[in-house]
Amino acid sequence: MKDLIDKLYYEHNLSRDELLLLIENRNKGLSDYLFEKARQVRIQYYGHDVYMRGLIEFTNYCKNDCYYCGIRRSNSNADRYRLDKKQILNCCDTGYDLGFRTFVLQGGEDNYYKDEIIADIVSTIKAKYPDCAVTLSIGEKSYESYKMFFDSGADRYLLRHETANYIHYSKLHPSNLSLESRKQCLYNLKEIGYQVGCGFMVGSPYQATDCIVEDLLFIKNLTPHMIGIGPFIPHKDTPFADKTAGTLELTLFLIGIIRLMLPNALIPATTALGTIHPKGRELGILSGANVVMPNLSPTEVREKYLLYDNKICTGDEAAECRICLQNRIESIGYKLVVSRGDCVPI
Repeated sequence: MKDLIDKLYYEHNLSRDELLLLIENRNKGLSDYLFEKARQVRIQYYGHDVYMRGLIEFTNYCKNDCYYCGIRRSNSNADRYRLDKKQILNCCDTGYDLGFRTFVLQGGEDNYYKDEIIADIVSTIKAKYPDCAVTLSIGEKSYESYKMFFDSGADRYLLRHETANYIHYSKLHPSNLSLESRKQCLYNLKEIGYQVGCGFMVGSPYQATDCIVEDLLFIKNLTPHMIGIGPFIPHKDTPFADKTAGTLELTLFLIGIIRLMLPNALIPATTALGTIHPKGRELGILSGANVVMPNLSPTEVREKYLLYDNKICTGDEAAECRICLQNRIESIGYKLVVSRGDCVPI
């Protein structure tokens, strides 16, 4: 199996059958070898730098009813909130003083925020902080909407595809949502000129290894700038409340594979990783990740933005979270840097 990792290291590509073989025959020795190779590639492109993204979760209203998500429309137990422009800018002010040079505006698909409102918020942030990048993560929109946000100054867009397998997608989402539409949005974002991020859940209900391989092949074909993967974690107020969570072990293995497939990708060590294991984010970095996304949202709303149960850092002040994360990253020989953290060219 090490020969497949070596092939991935040198050629950045494996066939469907090779990926399937590698994933299904993984073990600790193979994982350690993969992570060693992933670190070599990651250091080649990004050194020991870890980029910070300041996450601002500005609304937990969502028109969608995805079966895995805690802010799904049908969850009547969710305590809904929206941040206004002033509150969002206050988060940016706090973040800038703490060294953040990327702000990620993330929310449910909330029709309250018309395109003009989003564009105005983006352009105001860019005017106030021209040395910062603005990332949007607000779901599926029309080509014209994406173009408006881009023209207003948005640099990046995160849209996790969740699964690239059509049958699997239908088991995770109601019938009004389609994988075809999701993929088209990603292609539109690339065409417009965004730095694009996609990603999927590891260990989501009904996911087979074939599904994971399909995800990897889709990502390789799309060649996004960012890939965010994290373990599925159930939420008590969803149809998947009693489903088994994804594992740290498989998530880390896939981070390593993705690092070798797309050597210059920006790969976050996600909050979900830190939720399922006390050192999950550190292990993510050591598996090939190079991004962390501390929360800049006001502390009074953080517990309301729960996509899954037991989410970490919901009560920390932004400064506390940033210092804690810096110490954790430095403890494994890496460093948080003050930078936009753009994707480097191959």
